[in-house]
Amino acid sequence: MKTEKSANTPKRPRLRGLSINTMIPNILTLLALAAGLTAMRFAIQERWEHAALALVAAAILDTLDGRVARLLKGASKFGAELDSLSDFVCFGVAPAMILYLWSMQISGRPGWILVMLFAMCCGLRLARFNVALEDENAPVWKSYFFTGVPAPAGAGLVLIPMILSFQIGDDVVRSPWVVAAFLFVVGGLLVSSFPTYSFKKVKIPPRWVLPTMLIVAGIAAFSVSVPWLTLSTLLFVYLGTFPFSYRAHRRYQQKTEMPEAEQKT
Repeated sequence: MKTEKSANTPKRPRLRGLSINTMIPNILTLLALAAGLTAMRFAIQERWEHAALALVAAAILDTLDGRVARLLKGASKFGAELDSLSDFVCFGVAPAMILYLWSMQISGRPGWILVMLFAMCCGLRLARFNVALEDENAPVWKSYFFTGVPAPAGAGLVLIPMILSFQIGDDVVRSPWVVAAFLFVVGGLLVSSFPTYSFKKVKIPPRWVLPTMLIVAGIAAFSVSVPWLTLSTLLFVYLGTFPFSYRAHRRYQQKTEMPEAEQKT
Protein backbone atom coordinates (compact mmCIF):
# COMPACT_ATOMS: atom_id res chain seq x y z
CA MET A 1 0.00 0.00 0.00
CA LYS A 2 2.79 2.41 0.77
CA THR A 3 4.30 1.85 -2.62
CA GLU A 4 0.94 2.51 -4.32
CA LYS A 5 0.45 5.79 -2.45
CA SER A 6 3.95 6.90 -3.19
CA ALA A 7 3.49 6.03 -6.84
CA ASN A 8 0.25 8.03 -7.11
CA THR A 9 1.59 11.04 -5.17
CA PRO A 10 2.80 13.77 -7.56
CA LYS A 11 6.44 14.61 -7.22
CA ARG A 12 7.34 18.00 -5.86
CA PRO A 13 9.21 20.16 -8.33
CA ARG A 14 12.85 20.42 -7.40
CA LEU A 15 14.49 23.79 -7.01
CA ARG A 16 16.47 24.44 -10.13
CA GLY A 17 20.04 25.56 -9.82
CA LEU A 18 20.78 29.21 -10.54
CA SER A 19 23.64 30.29 -12.73
CA ILE A 20 26.16 32.84 -11.53
CA ASN A 21 24.85 35.27 -14.16
CA THR A 22 21.41 35.12 -12.56
CA MET A 23 22.70 35.42 -9.00
CA ILE A 24 24.94 38.48 -9.43
CA PRO A 25 22.09 40.95 -10.18
CA ASN A 26 20.08 39.52 -7.27
CA ILE A 27 23.08 39.94 -4.97
CA LEU A 28 23.34 43.60 -6.02
CA THR A 29 19.63 44.03 -5.31
CA LEU A 30 20.08 42.53 -1.82
CA LEU A 31 23.00 44.90 -1.21
CA ALA A 32 20.77 47.82 -2.22
CA LEU A 33 18.10 46.57 0.20
CA ALA A 34 20.71 46.33 2.95
CA ALA A 35 21.79 49.91 2.23
CA GLY A 36 18.18 51.14 2.47
CA LEU A 37 17.65 49.38 5.80
CA THR A 38 20.97 50.73 7.08
CA ALA A 39 19.86 54.25 6.14
CA MET A 40 16.93 53.88 8.54
CA ARG A 41 19.30 52.63 11.25
CA PHE A 42 21.51 55.70 10.79
CA ALA A 43 18.41 57.91 11.01
CA ILE A 44 17.42 56.31 14.32
CA GLN A 45 20.91 57.15 15.56
CA GLU A 46 20.51 60.73 14.19
CA ARG A 47 23.46 60.28 11.84
CA TRP A 48 21.71 62.13 9.05
CA GLU A 49 24.58 62.45 6.59
CA HIS A 50 25.31 58.73 6.84
CA ALA A 51 21.62 58.01 6.25
CA ALA A 52 21.59 60.09 3.08
CA LEU A 53 24.81 58.48 1.85
CA ALA A 54 23.34 55.01 2.45
CA LEU A 55 20.37 55.91 0.22
CA VAL A 56 22.78 57.18 -2.45
CA ALA A 57 24.55 53.83 -2.28
CA ALA A 58 21.19 52.06 -2.60
CA ALA A 59 20.36 54.12 -5.70
CA ILE A 60 23.72 53.29 -7.31
CA LEU A 61 23.30 49.58 -6.61
CA ASP A 62 19.72 49.70 -7.90
CA THR A 63 20.98 51.22 -11.14
CA LEU A 64 23.70 48.61 -11.47
CA ASP A 65 21.58 45.51 -10.89
CA GLY A 66 19.40 46.07 -13.95
CA ARG A 67 22.36 46.93 -16.17
CA VAL A 68 24.33 43.90 -14.99
CA ALA A 69 21.31 41.63 -15.49
CA ARG A 70 21.00 42.76 -19.11
CA LEU A 71 24.73 42.50 -19.78
CA LEU A 72 25.00 39.01 -18.29
CA LYS A 73 21.59 37.96 -19.67
CA GLY A 74 20.64 37.06 -16.12
CA ALA A 75 17.23 38.75 -15.94
CA SER A 76 14.52 36.65 -14.30
CA LYS A 77 11.00 37.00 -12.92
CA PHE A 78 12.37 36.35 -9.43
CA GLY A 79 14.90 39.17 -9.85
CA ALA A 80 12.22 41.58 -11.07
CA GLU A 81 10.01 40.88 -8.04
CA LEU A 82 12.96 41.20 -5.66
CA ASP A 83 13.96 44.48 -7.29
CA SER A 84 10.45 45.93 -6.80
CA LEU A 85 10.48 44.93 -3.13
CA SER A 86 13.91 46.49 -2.65
CA ASP A 87 12.85 49.71 -4.41
CA PHE A 88 9.78 50.06 -2.19
CA VAL A 89 11.86 49.71 0.97
CA CYS A 90 14.82 51.82 -0.18
CA PHE A 91 13.00 54.63 -1.98
CA GLY A 92 9.55 54.56 -0.41
CA VAL A 93 9.82 53.50 3.23
CA ALA A 94 13.40 54.58 4.01
CA PRO A 95 13.24 58.26 2.90
CA ALA A 96 9.80 58.65 4.47
CA MET A 97 11.03 57.30 7.81
CA ILE A 98 14.21 59.38 7.65
CA LEU A 99 12.23 62.58 7.13
CA TYR A 100 9.76 61.60 9.85
CA LEU A 101 12.58 61.16 12.36
CA TRP A 102 14.40 64.26 11.08
CA SER A 103 11.50 66.72 11.04
CA MET A 104 7.95 65.40 10.87
CA GLN A 105 7.54 63.60 14.20
CA ILE A 106 6.97 66.91 15.98
CA SER A 107 3.93 67.39 13.72
CA GLY A 108 2.06 64.50 15.32
CA ARG A 109 -0.57 62.63 13.33
CA PRO A 110 -0.63 64.93 10.28
CA GLY A 111 3.11 64.40 9.84
CA TRP A 112 2.74 60.63 10.09
CA ILE A 113 -0.13 60.67 7.58
CA LEU A 114 2.04 62.50 5.03
CA VAL A 115 4.89 60.06 5.60
CA MET A 116 2.58 57.10 5.01
CA LEU A 117 1.10 58.80 1.95
CA PHE A 118 4.53 59.18 0.36
CA ALA A 119 5.41 55.52 0.97
CA MET A 120 2.06 54.41 -0.47
CA CYS A 121 2.56 56.59 -3.54
CA CYS A 122 5.91 54.93 -4.11
CA GLY A 123 4.31 51.47 -3.82
CA LEU A 124 1.57 52.43 -6.29
CA ARG A 125 4.14 53.85 -8.69
CA LEU A 126 6.15 50.61 -8.66
CA ALA A 127 3.02 48.48 -9.16
CA ARG A 128 2.00 50.63 -12.15
CA PHE A 129 5.50 50.34 -13.60
CA ASN A 130 5.44 46.54 -13.36
CA VAL A 131 2.06 46.40 -15.10
CA ALA A 132 3.25 48.75 -17.87
CA LEU A 133 6.15 46.41 -18.64
CA GLU A 134 3.64 43.78 -19.79
CA ASP A 135 2.09 46.09 -22.39
CA GLU A 136 3.35 44.68 -25.69
CA ASN A 137 1.35 47.17 -27.78
CA ALA A 138 3.08 50.27 -26.42
CA PRO A 139 4.89 52.31 -29.10
CA VAL A 140 8.69 52.18 -29.11
CA TRP A 141 9.05 55.84 -28.14
CA LYS A 142 7.28 55.16 -24.84
CA SER A 143 10.46 53.47 -23.60
CA TYR A 144 12.20 56.87 -23.75
CA PHE A 145 10.02 58.15 -20.89
CA PHE A 146 8.84 57.19 -17.43
CA THR A 147 5.26 57.80 -16.39
CA GLY A 148 5.80 59.96 -13.35
CA VAL A 149 9.04 60.30 -11.43
CA PRO A 150 10.92 57.00 -10.94
CA ALA A 151 11.30 55.77 -7.37
CA PRO A 152 15.06 56.46 -6.90
CA ALA A 153 14.68 59.99 -8.27
CA GLY A 154 11.64 60.53 -6.03
CA ALA A 155 13.68 59.53 -2.99
CA GLY A 156 16.37 62.02 -3.95
CA LEU A 157 13.91 64.85 -4.59
CA VAL A 158 12.05 64.38 -1.31
CA LEU A 159 15.36 64.51 0.59
CA ILE A 160 16.33 67.89 -0.89
CA PRO A 161 15.51 69.76 2.38
CA MET A 162 17.84 67.47 4.34
CA ILE A 163 20.59 67.69 1.72
CA LEU A 164 20.34 71.49 1.72
CA SER A 165 20.52 71.51 5.53
CA PHE A 166 24.00 69.98 5.34
CA GLN A 167 25.11 73.11 3.48
CA ILE A 168 23.03 76.03 4.82
CA GLY A 169 21.90 74.79 8.24
CA ASP A 170 18.56 73.72 9.71
CA ASP A 171 16.94 77.12 10.24
CA VAL A 172 14.48 77.01 7.33
CA VAL A 173 14.65 73.70 5.49
CA ARG A 174 14.04 71.55 8.59
CA SER A 175 10.65 73.16 9.13
CA PRO A 176 7.84 70.55 9.09
CA TRP A 177 5.95 72.79 6.67
CA VAL A 178 8.79 72.67 4.13
CA VAL A 179 9.25 68.91 4.50
CA ALA A 180 5.48 68.36 4.31
CA ALA A 181 5.36 70.27 1.02
CA PHE A 182 8.11 68.09 -0.43
CA LEU A 183 6.43 64.89 0.75
CA PHE A 184 3.11 65.93 -0.79
CA VAL A 185 4.47 67.25 -4.11
CA VAL A 186 7.01 64.48 -4.75
CA GLY A 187 4.47 61.83 -3.72
CA GLY A 188 2.11 63.32 -6.29
CA LEU A 189 4.83 63.24 -8.95
CA LEU A 190 5.44 59.55 -8.26
CA VAL A 191 1.86 58.58 -9.12
CA SER A 192 1.25 61.27 -11.73
CA SER A 193 1.15 60.69 -15.49
CA PHE A 194 3.74 63.43 -16.03
CA PRO A 195 6.37 62.16 -18.52
CA THR A 196 9.98 62.22 -17.34
CA TYR A 197 13.06 61.20 -19.25
CA SER A 198 14.28 57.61 -19.07
CA PHE A 199 18.02 57.74 -19.64
CA LYS A 200 18.36 54.00 -20.19
CA LYS A 201 18.32 54.24 -23.99
CA VAL A 202 20.16 57.50 -24.44
CA LYS A 203 22.76 57.14 -27.19
CA ILE A 204 25.80 59.40 -27.13
CA PRO A 205 26.94 60.58 -30.58
CA PRO A 206 30.58 59.71 -31.33
CA ARG A 207 31.77 63.32 -31.13
CA TRP A 208 30.20 63.68 -27.69
CA VAL A 209 31.70 60.54 -26.14
CA LEU A 210 34.90 62.20 -24.90
CA PRO A 211 33.15 65.35 -23.55
CA THR A 212 30.62 63.12 -21.79
CA MET A 213 33.42 61.12 -20.16
CA LEU A 214 35.05 64.37 -19.03
CA ILE A 215 31.76 65.59 -17.56
CA VAL A 216 31.31 62.32 -15.67
CA ALA A 217 34.89 62.54 -14.39
CA GLY A 218 34.22 66.11 -13.24
CA ILE A 219 31.06 65.06 -11.42
CA ALA A 220 32.98 62.26 -9.71
CA ALA A 221 35.69 64.70 -8.62
CA PHE A 222 33.15 67.19 -7.26
CA SER A 223 31.27 64.37 -5.52
CA VAL A 224 34.38 63.56 -3.52
CA SER A 225 35.24 67.15 -2.56
CA VAL A 226 31.78 68.72 -2.20
CA PRO A 227 29.31 65.80 -2.16
CA TRP A 228 26.20 67.61 -0.93
CA LEU A 229 26.56 70.56 -3.27
CA THR A 230 27.08 68.16 -6.17
CA LEU A 231 24.09 66.02 -5.22
CA SER A 232 21.75 68.97 -4.75
CA THR A 233 22.91 70.47 -8.07
CA LEU A 234 22.22 67.19 -9.89
CA LEU A 235 18.75 67.01 -8.36
CA PHE A 236 17.90 70.56 -9.41
CA VAL A 237 19.26 69.88 -12.91
CA TYR A 238 16.99 66.83 -13.03
CA LEU A 239 14.04 69.04 -12.07
CA GLY A 240 15.07 71.37 -14.88
CA THR A 241 14.61 68.57 -17.42
CA PHE A 242 10.87 68.31 -16.70
CA PRO A 243 9.73 70.98 -19.20
CA PHE A 244 11.89 69.40 -21.92
CA SER A 245 10.62 65.88 -21.23
CA TYR A 246 7.01 67.10 -21.33
CA ARG A 247 7.57 68.89 -24.62
CA ALA A 248 9.37 65.90 -26.18
CA HIS A 249 6.62 63.54 -25.02
CA ARG A 250 3.95 65.77 -26.55
CA ARG A 251 5.87 65.87 -29.83
CA TYR A 252 6.09 62.06 -30.02
CA GLN A 253 2.42 61.76 -29.04
CA GLN A 254 1.31 64.16 -31.76
CA LYS A 255 3.31 62.26 -34.38
CA THR A 256 1.60 59.02 -33.31
CA GLU A 257 -1.91 60.49 -33.32
CA MET A 258 -1.53 62.40 -36.60
CA PRO A 259 -2.11 59.42 -38.97
CA GLU A 260 -5.27 58.44 -37.06
CA ALA A 261 -6.65 61.97 -37.42
CA GLU A 262 -5.86 61.99 -41.14
CA GLN A 263 -7.63 58.65 -41.61
CA LYS A 264 -10.80 59.96 -39.97
CA THR A 265 -10.86 62.99 -42.25
